[in-house]
Amino acid sequence: MDAIFAQFLDAEVAARYLPAMLTAFLVTFRLAFLIVITGLSAGLVLALLRTLQIIPLSAVIVIYSDLLRCVPALTLMFLFYFALPLAGVPMTGPVAAWLSLSMVLAAFAEEIYWTAILSVHPGQWEAARSTGLSFAQTIGHVILPQAMRVAIPPLTNRTIAITKGIALASSIAVPEMLGEAIAATAYSSNSTPLLMAAAGYLIVFLPLALISRWLEPSDDGAG
Repeated sequence: MDAIFAQFLDAEVAARYLPAMLTAFLVTFRLAFLIVITGLSAGLVLALLRTLQIIPLSAVIVIYSDLLRCVPALTLMFLFYFALPLAGVPMTGPVAAWLSLSMVLAAFAEEIYWTAILSVHPGQWEAARSTGLSFAQTIGHVILPQAMRVAIPPLTNRTIAITKGIALASSIAVPEMLGEAIAATAYSSNSTPLLMAAAGYLIVFLPLALISRWLEPSDDGAG
């Protein structure tokens, strides 16, 4: 046990790398926040646009969603970070990570939102419109509240899985937690920084999982 504590819970190593890990935590937290807000919002907008049933627009959205769900996020990061500057578009590592992961999350979120919208019984649409509600009012007041209850569990799982891809951003010079922890572990020959990074990721993502658990519909169907 002493050897395990010395390798994974070394107080001296933790204190030495704490400032760098805190800086990396703030970078990771800000990126995660921006990716979640941007990706989920963009996905919702795309799903709502599909409800307009404009065939060319829906086709473009479907193609976008299918392509982005198949392309690795790291590939997008490399394209943004290395290719765009060659075309005269300046790009920093954090912006490249934000754009790539937001786009991937938006693609998955759009499909989840759309499936949830389709799960609402067609009679709900007809009943709402028959009372005089506009299309937008029907979506906002009747359809989305029901669809979101269906969407929350898969949306949360996919959001956490994709946003943890921030760890890939160390490959484009973003000082995020895992990259800093791996470097610190190599320099110190001690695994304590990796546990510090794991704790940081728990702080970032556990609240999201708990909020999702709270928002999920209960087993008996009650609100």
